[in-house]
Amino acid sequence: MPFDPAAEELLERMKVSAGGQLPPERGIIGRVVIMGVSGSGKTAVGSALATRLGWRFIDADDLHPPANIAKMSSGVPLTDQDRGPWLAAVARHLTSGRDAIAACSALKRAYRNTIAEAVPGVFFVHLAVPTATLAARMRAREDHFMPASLLDSQLSTLEPLGPGESGITIDAARELDSVVVELAERLAATDSDR
Repeated sequence: MPFDPAAEELLERMKVSAGGQLPPERGIIGRVVIMGVSGSGKTAVGSALATRLGWRFIDADDLHPPANIAKMSSGVPLTDQDRGPWLAAVARHLTSGRDAIAACSALKRAYRNTIAEAVPGVFFVHLAVPTATLAARMRAREDHFMPASLLDSQLSTLEPLGPGESGITIDAARELDSVVVELAERLAATDSDR
């Protein structure tokens, strides 16, 4: 798949030294969390962006312990206590190698702070999608443990990015390619502002 111009520009400015470490003199975004409620497109956007940038992709859903998956599958929302070990696992995976993009709900500021404390320089991308679109996407999914019945719980838990948080909000109700191209451009612009 060819890179789009914005992604190529971002990659050009993200030259890495041997071993995949970012040059210390550059304030380059090397760890990104694609966040939002279920159905917002975190996995689709995150994996497509990671492919374009040549970065690792981490689906945080794969890091949930079986007890969390069982709880959500039965329509029971997770508690903060349930999420603690999961968020720690997300942070470990983000820091365990070269540049990475993780798809992770990160609904509350406290959850994002947990990740940010363990992953210096992490950048959050909140995928904003209208509720009706989210519900339709969730109903159309097959083989996912998160039932559409938990959408209201996720929306009530969601705390949008706030002052002092490193991140952006992007409209993700559009076609995937459009979202990924805009995101690559905005990451490049954000990177140049650092």
